[in-house]
Amino acid sequence: MTDPLAKPGTVHTTREIEALIPHRWPMLMVDRIVEYDAEAKRIVGIKGVTATEFWAQGHFPGLPVMPGVLQVEALAQTMAVYVAKQPGFGDRLGLFAAIDDTRFKRVVLPGDTLRLEITMEKLGSRFGRAKGVASVDGEVACEATLSFIIPPEGVLR
Repeated sequence: MTDPLAKPGTVHTTREIEALIPHRWPMLMVDRIVEYDAEAKRIVGIKGVTATEFWAQGHFPGLPVMPGVLQVEALAQTMAVYVAKQPGFGDRLGLFAAIDDTRFKRVVLPGDTLRLEITMEKLGSRFGRAKGVASVDGEVACEATLSFIIPPEGVLR
C-alpha cells in the first residue's frame, strides 16, 4: 500500500525506511528513497539538510557545515535500505568493515538536498561493498567505497 502523503516519485517514505533499518532520529540520515533498481544493484536516497540538525550549532558556530562522517553515514544507511530489501537479509544488522577511497569535494549546508546514490559491487550473506556518491544540485559532495560485515547471530547481544 502506498503512503498517501508521500511526495511524487517516492519509492520509500521515512516510515517505510524505519521499517527496513534500525536507525532513528537523530541518527536517521535518509528521508526517503526515490530510486530503487534491484537489477542494476542501485538505490538513491534523499536527505534534506536543515538548520535544526543536532550537529548544526557546533559544527561550526556561525557556519553550519554537515560533517563528512555524517555524509558517509547517510550513504551507508542508504546502502542498508538496499540490503534490507534483498531476500534473506531483512532484520540483519550490518556494521562498517571499511571506508575506502573517500573524497570530500563540496561543503553541505542547511538548505541543501543531499542525493545519496549507492551502486552495490558485491553482496554476499555476510559481506557487502558498494560505491557511494553524495551530491547536491549535481555537484559531488562526497564519494566513497563502503564495505560492511554482518556478524554472526548473537555477537551484538
